[in-house]
Amino acid sequence: MPTVEPVAPSSPPTPRQTLTAEHWAEAALDVIASGGIEAVAVEPLARTLTVTKGSFYWHYTNRDALVTRALEVWERQETVDMIARAEQEPSPRERIHTFFRSAANTDARSERILLALSGSKHEAARACVQRVTEAWRAYIEACYRGLGMEPAQARNWATFAYSTFMGTVRMRRDNPDALPSGPQFNDYLRFLIRSLIPGQPGTEPGAIVVPLRKTGT
Repeated sequence: MPTVEPVAPSSPPTPRQTLTAEHWAEAALDVIASGGIEAVAVEPLARTLTVTKGSFYWHYTNRDALVTRALEVWERQETVDMIARAEQEPSPRERIHTFFRSAANTDARSERILLALSGSKHEAARACVQRVTEAWRAYIEACYRGLGMEPAQARNWATFAYSTFMGTVRMRRDNPDALPSGPQFNDYLRFLIRSLIPGQPGTEPGAIVVPLRKTGT
């Protein structure tokens, strides 16, 4: 009787088998963070992901489709996901605090993507940045309205807060030594948030006090 060789166990799935459209989109965002949207190209991405170009065309029809999907992923992360975290808080004040902390503690990759897209000549990229930043501003404005501010006042505060955040992002890139680091950055962050969340008389010591709209009139 011939000897029956034991069957070797199947090998684990290779990266090519498990790669998804989302992996390609995230890889494209890595490229945007380091070299801008113009640097996104199929062949270099395939080499980075250790797959063939055929794997790319399994998920996308062309480079433009990949760029579109990458922008959609980044937009979702920076709007829907960030706002959802803030919305878990019970009060407008706590929601503003959580949103500001999320924005200030965003990773360097997200900041580089924001700066790369905002400075790009790519029309879809610039439109994406505009939607993201307007979503931030509008959400903060809604939170300020929740504190009792009049519409015009809430809009002014939201614009001020957004401008402050963008200034901090650009400073991290252009003059990082001007910002504190380590535990001192947390102190600065607390100061920043305290300055951007108006307080009512008799509440948070040192908070900025603004007249609030009377309700029920």
